[in-house]
Amino acid sequence: MTTRSGVTRRELLRTAVATGTGLAACGPGALGAYESSPTRGSRLVGQPNLILFFPDEMRADALGCHGNPVVKTPNLDRLAREGTRFANCHAQFPVCAASRCSLLTGWPTSVRGHRSLYYLLRPEDPNMFRYLRNAGYDVFWFGKNDALAPQTFQDSVTEWYDVPERGAALRGNRPPGPTTMLLPGGGDRRSTTDYELLQRATRILERRESDRPFCIFLPLIQPHPPYRAPAGFDTLYDPAALPPLVPPGLPGKPAFHAAMREAYGLSAVTDSQFRQIRATYYGQVSYSDWLLGELLETLERTGRAADTAVVVSSDHGDYAGDYGLIEKWPAGLESCLTHVPLIARIPGGASGGICREMVELYDIMPTLLELAGTRTTHTHFARSLLPQLHGAAGDPERAAFSEGGYNIYEPQAFEPRLGGLYGAKTDLQNEHPETVARCASVRSPRYTYIARPGGQSELYDLTHDAQETHNLIDSRAHAATREALQIRLMDWYINTTGVPPPDKDPRDTPPFYPTPTHASDPDEIRKILDGAR
Repeated sequence: MTTRSGVTRRELLRTAVATGTGLAACGPGALGAYESSPTRGSRLVGQPNLILFFPDEMRADALGCHGNPVVKTPNLDRLAREGTRFANCHAQFPVCAASRCSLLTGWPTSVRGHRSLYYLLRPEDPNMFRYLRNAGYDVFWFGKNDALAPQTFQDSVTEWYDVPERGAALRGNRPPGPTTMLLPGGGDRRSTTDYELLQRATRILERRESDRPFCIFLPLIQPHPPYRAPAGFDTLYDPAALPPLVPPGLPGKPAFHAAMREAYGLSAVTDSQFRQIRATYYGQVSYSDWLLGELLETLERTGRAADTAVVVSSDHGDYAGDYGLIEKWPAGLESCLTHVPLIARIPGGASGGICREMVELYDIMPTLLELAGTRTTHTHFARSLLPQLHGAAGDPERAAFSEGGYNIYEPQAFEPRLGGLYGAKTDLQNEHPETVARCASVRSPRYTYIARPGGQSELYDLTHDAQETHNLIDSRAHAATREALQIRLMDWYINTTGVPPPDKDPRDTPPFYPTPTHASDPDEIRKILDGAR
């Protein structure tokens, strides 16, 4: 795109980076940069391109830049050095679809009930990608869905693609022996589903200059189970050399821990086998990091690095052997499931920044919209992180909130019984629905409080117990802390639960027009119809 002054959009953004200014740093006066009102088909001069690189099930503590002493993540670490890393980002829900619905709306799941894998964002729901399209962006979606209902794609996404037949792990008989989801590794790193999706993004980056900025969403599958990594990554880590895992059978844990271990047969799995699961998971994380490196190299090669914001995060984490568990659980709110990476590098932004204050995954939505020069028109509870991306401090008083599970009075939220690797999981929650009962948590920089009505609630002092192994819920010394966090969680629910739709209905009763009732004698009808011929 060339502006009236003859400067291309890319050149304008490069100038902004070089001078330390730019649209994102402007105040309300930035609205004057619109060539026309921000509706679909128009654009804002200086809008950066946007890439959301979104591995599935990546826990934050599996990254080198998050302090992991073993895992090799050079590209994630580089992006953190060149941008800002949010050290305490938590997801709104520990399962794919619910988390992604929150990500795209800025809503906790309790606002509209998006707590199921099978209830996604419908046309009447807001979503970040529709806002971007209306702001003049081409939106490209390459990867798994778990966010939008089929009828929502048309007006929210310009082009989308996913590899067909993802469901092989969900079919067939349950495999014999313990369900560990550990499969043999191997295979070319360039023959995976994720690499195919990355190549589609590469083709967008290699296009000639377009009149429209773009947003590329890459919801990839790794490091989601089954635990299996390509050749070179499957043997990257020695299981025996890994730090200790969080042990199973700890007191004060919710009942689903023991139920999962029994249903999956995990009590028969040894520590060395769990370490193999963790080593393979780390290999998958390193493979995701390699894919990010390929993406960053393409940005440099095509000259788009200077005018493209890159954001990396994930929908939730993974047990990967901690507590003697695997994968995730709908009612699991441990930090290894809610704490996700969030790293962003934007044109003109600060470099090497670390925000240690609490933030939430759905903050991505208003952040990207503000970068795009647009704003939401619906009520939401997420916060733009643009100030932190320019070097400002976060909110030291902020807490992060997560929800989990569903109750027996909402059977529509339950996962259907599946086969294959997920047979044990779906059988357990359908046969023992109490194991997936609703729960919620509040996290401050120091404490985690998890409320489980009718079940085992939890309280942890993260300063002394970062792995959440010693439940303090009944500690008299922590009674005041428990009460304060309970009140904070209750206040949050009062202030966020349920948002009315933006349109209003008339209060008056509508006019009633009586419809005459005529005899419907078949013979009379035939006479009329025969006469008409």
